[in-house]
Amino acid sequence: MSSLGLRATVAATTAILVLGLTLAKGLFVGSQAEQVLTREIGDSMAELSQSLARQLDATMWARANQIAALAQIDSLKDPAVAQATIDELKRRDPTIAWMGVTDRQGNVVAASGGLLLGKNIATRPVHVEGMKGLFVGDVHEAVALKGKVPHLPGETPKFVDVSAALRDAEGTAVGAFAVHYSWEWARATLRELISSLPGREGLTLYILSADGTVLIGPDEAVGTVLPIDRNKEGWSLARWPDGGSYLTGIARGRGLYDYAGLGWTAVARQPANAVYGETGRLRLTIIVVGAGLAVLFSVLGWLAAGRIARPLVAIADAAERIRRGEQGVAFPNVGGTTEIGRLSASLRDLIDSLTNKDAALMRLEDIAYEDRLTGLPNRRYFEQYVDASTSGDGGDGSATMMYLDLDGFKPINDRLGHDAGDVVLRQVGRRLAAIFRDDDVVARLGGDEFAAILPRRTGRTAPDTGVLAARIIATVNEPVSVGGETVRVGCSIGLASWPDDSTDMATVMRHADVALYKAKRDGRNRAVRWTPELTDSDTASG
Repeated sequence: MSSLGLRATVAATTAILVLGLTLAKGLFVGSQAEQVLTREIGDSMAELSQSLARQLDATMWARANQIAALAQIDSLKDPAVAQATIDELKRRDPTIAWMGVTDRQGNVVAASGGLLLGKNIATRPVHVEGMKGLFVGDVHEAVALKGKVPHLPGETPKFVDVSAALRDAEGTAVGAFAVHYSWEWARATLRELISSLPGREGLTLYILSADGTVLIGPDEAVGTVLPIDRNKEGWSLARWPDGGSYLTGIARGRGLYDYAGLGWTAVARQPANAVYGETGRLRLTIIVVGAGLAVLFSVLGWLAAGRIARPLVAIADAAERIRRGEQGVAFPNVGGTTEIGRLSASLRDLIDSLTNKDAALMRLEDIAYEDRLTGLPNRRYFEQYVDASTSGDGGDGSATMMYLDLDGFKPINDRLGHDAGDVVLRQVGRRLAAIFRDDDVVARLGGDEFAAILPRRTGRTAPDTGVLAARIIATVNEPVSVGGETVRVGCSIGLASWPDDSTDMATVMRHADVALYKAKRDGRNRAVRWTPELTDSDTASG
């Protein structure tokens, strides 16, 4: 090959490799980013809908309790006292559209603003149900108050009713204390939630009644039944009737304490395009940068090939002479770069290495199975050991699986840097290696995650895993000195047993993982043994 041919080949190959790697990385990173972003936005939609549902229930619970407490005031049976009380409450609470007191026959004897005063509302649910006890009515239109309370032009005002019985000394209902709360408070709750979440492009919130009818949402949707499965709580990526794909969070109100709730459902959605737009821009950036790097490295490859080609020709000539069987031919001591001289030495060393290939392969295998940071076995070795120790000749006993995750490691990494984090991980690795028995295997799975398997062979006493877990936690909690500063990390542990918890080792490992997340949720720095009451869904909710 001529010098020019080599240079062109190196330049073209470099450009193709860089561009190919960039495209592959762009596709991979974009795909991963899309999955992560989809999950994050989906989780936020689920949390937002849950927050809205809880807030609605909490508000209605507080109002129902307030009315129930006021109804116990004996003096409210006096119309004059009731009127003064109503006027003060109406002045203080702008969400009260109307408040009144009725007598036994349903006549309004006290009312805010004089509305409906002297009228008979004996057939209205707010009186009928209030005479029976505490009543919370769902959203409804109040035709009798249209034009008499503030509302949108041309719209019949909507209210939520709360009423309670006024009783005499014998406990007999002698009237009702009733309130119409303006539905505008719920709209204000939605506006407040949305305003607290800047940057949520296209975010829409809905409140649905018990039958799925939209109580609050976009104008065109109000009064219609939303075609979603209200029983499927959480989040999902779903296509809506308008043809768009949305990340949708759903949460149903279940009441609060003694308030059973009205069966409302809160829905939060955001267009999936918010995810695709971000990941698309990320892919484009990676590709553009990769194209620039491809051009740059192809030029550098062209220049570098010129320096390499000349001494390589001399080496190739010597190799050709050796191939023809000439005696006394050695690789030339060519000038140019240090690497060319090292190439000749490497070729000679290669011959020696081939004669000792078994030893070399064993060294390579050791490296492949070792975690370079902590010196512990890595995930690959651990999984193979678990498989070997729980099947075939090694399957005549039982084993305990431990999953360990450090608590408080990320703040150290963020505050002091990755070098400090590496110091902590190496120290934790040495401590763990010193705790377990010779036939136990403890490995670093990655990051700040570790795992251990404790085989229990026939004829050997099984270790007390509770005592061992406490010892591990105490040992990991011991301080670590990093650059003159003392730091501490904790340790959460999940345990499961094979074959007691399952005869399938993969299932046992999942059980240990579920128990680990349970330990995290219960306050961290503790050990939790898997029980059938824990399920795989506990991991996701953790």
